[in-house]
Amino acid sequence: MAQRHARFLLIPFLIPASALVAAAPAQADDADAASTEAADTPAIIVTTRAQQLYRVEETEIGKVPAKPLDIAQSVQVINSDLITDQGARDITDLYRNVPGVSANNYATVTYRGFTQDVTYYDGLRGDPFQTFSVPQLFTIERVEFLKGPAGMLYGAGSPGGTINYVTKKPQDTFAANTRVIVGGRNRYGASGDVTGPLDAKGVFDYRAALFYEDYDSYRAHASSRTFVADGGLTAHLAPDTKLTTQVTNYNQNLPGNRLRGIPIDADGNFLTYRSWNHNDPDDYIRYNGTVVQSRLDSKLNEALSFNLAGRWFNYDETQKYHEPVKLLDTDSDGTYDTVTREYRDQHRKVDGLSFGANLVARFDTGALRHTVLAGADWYRENSWSLNKSTRDVPSLSLTDPDYSTSTRPDMSGIAGTLSDARALRKGIYLQERVDIGEHVILTAGLRHDWFDDSDFEEDTKASGGDTTWRAGAIYKPRKDVSLYFNWSQSFVPQDVSNNTAAAGGPFDPETGFQYEVGAKSELFGGKLQATLAAYRIVRRNVLQVDDSKDAVDGVDQLAPLGEVTSKGIEATLATDITRNWVVTANYAYNDTRITGTAEGQSIDKSVGDRFPNTPHHQAGFWTRYQVAAIDTAFALGGQYVSDQIDRSGDRLKPFTVFDASVTHDFKVAQVMFRIENIFDKYYAVSGFTAAKGAYLGNARSWFIELRKAF
Repeated sequence: MAQRHARFLLIPFLIPASALVAAAPAQADDADAASTEAADTPAIIVTTRAQQLYRVEETEIGKVPAKPLDIAQSVQVINSDLITDQGARDITDLYRNVPGVSANNYATVTYRGFTQDVTYYDGLRGDPFQTFSVPQLFTIERVEFLKGPAGMLYGAGSPGGTINYVTKKPQDTFAANTRVIVGGRNRYGASGDVTGPLDAKGVFDYRAALFYEDYDSYRAHASSRTFVADGGLTAHLAPDTKLTTQVTNYNQNLPGNRLRGIPIDADGNFLTYRSWNHNDPDDYIRYNGTVVQSRLDSKLNEALSFNLAGRWFNYDETQKYHEPVKLLDTDSDGTYDTVTREYRDQHRKVDGLSFGANLVARFDTGALRHTVLAGADWYRENSWSLNKSTRDVPSLSLTDPDYSTSTRPDMSGIAGTLSDARALRKGIYLQERVDIGEHVILTAGLRHDWFDDSDFEEDTKASGGDTTWRAGAIYKPRKDVSLYFNWSQSFVPQDVSNNTAAAGGPFDPETGFQYEVGAKSELFGGKLQATLAAYRIVRRNVLQVDDSKDAVDGVDQLAPLGEVTSKGIEATLATDITRNWVVTANYAYNDTRITGTAEGQSIDKSVGDRFPNTPHHQAGFWTRYQVAAIDTAFALGGQYVSDQIDRSGDRLKPFTVFDASVTHDFKVAQVMFRIENIFDKYYAVSGFTAAKGAYLGNARSWFIELRKAF
């Protein structure tokens, strides 16, 4: 792997699904030819790049190792080679690569029209980045996207889709690499990792890694400092049994944060310059997170295998910042020029513990090949927070802000608001896949979940359960083409604060179901990869006030009256035009609307019948051309996102941005120059409310990274 990292370094910016999705291996003669061709070319030059480098042979996003071409649902995998080539630092750098996924607020995304904020690591719950911290990629081997409801596989979750991070594990061969980065806005950093066998007999493998990066934001007096320490140990207990334990610590210091957006008017025009910051210079976010996880994998025989895994995480975050509250027109000229603020002192703690077990059996009955999955998972999360706030702070001008004097008030006399809650999830599931000859694959699965939520401060509880199904069919007219149909379900428990007898509860969970049809192909040994998917998702049982019932003791009575429907099409293409020229393109259309609601009411966070941060159209391209004679590769990418709305109903304008890179191999090391937002476009990627503003895409930025592998 280290040698491959040393040889294959180039920065793509917009790789669509088909370039990222694993698929069936190329024929042996194609693979041998590609191997010989690569060996005869300079280190920087990689031919048949779409065909080989970004392909992942199998994924466990469906709980059972499988080729994505054999999964009856839309799947995309961004592997470590792509992450390295792209120079991606955190998950927000990858969203543009995945049609149907767009930025929402902070680490959340809009996924096929629905807000998604639950992520998985190696198939388990336990996200160490919560609320306002963004997941880092230094410890990540690949990111897997399963689109549409996945209740049968993962339990409670958004109907839009699932994101699973696969972490880097110790390897049984030695590899090491170091990187140094410098760039604009005082950017600098370094990282290094090493892995290999720990003893001569190969019983133990290890991995150790460190990462640090520091840079200033384009927003006034805001910056970012991130440190990550990661280690792992694998013990080979038997020829087909291994136990891997990992420990990771994350530390972030974000001066001048928490960053909201830039206020806009109803037409999406910004009301001040891009570097304006509602925070004072001594505001900050400080975050520390620790993760410990272990996984036992064992192959009992050719028919049976199993894995057992556990994950514990701790999240601790302190925020001291100024929150925008209301826009003012102080000189009555019809234009907002000032924002009132609220000072907030917040401390959040979250810890979680999860376990998962999967047993896989493979056997034949006549001409039928069976793969049966039986599994169970358990998750408990405790969350605690203390929030203090006051509006006894000065307003801030949008055009001429004064940051010369700290406005941090004395909060010692404010009691604050305490939150103390626990969420418990349990589930069992069973799935069977049947391969009928070489052309047909049928899959069906069933799961039942139990949940038990408690709000200790409000002294309220909510418990219940739900059953979800999943079914799919694949027809393969040839081994490199899949035509598929999928039907899947999801559920999300109602919020514990609403699911009380006082409000008319308990209520059934929100539910979702999806119909999806599509085609996947990897023609000419993978040189031309294409995907096409069409889907319809319906989300039901959204709680609303039931106007047919009178309030009881001042509490509005609720009912699961709301319904939301998402419809869309996604298409991707990746192809090697020549041995030196690769082109990828992607497009996504989505229309998410309220299709059922109580008369005169709006579903939470909606505006009319639409939802914020749900663009109708997204498109992207990336092309790379390599010049073998000078050991250099050039890349250009572009992204288009159509207009959106924020929670206040203000328009977010459409945008198109371009990125580029140049990578040169100096033999002793490689150097990559990357520039983002070439034309320095001032644009919004998503929005919140009028006062809190529109969240911005990054201003033009650049960096140079030196990479050396051993």
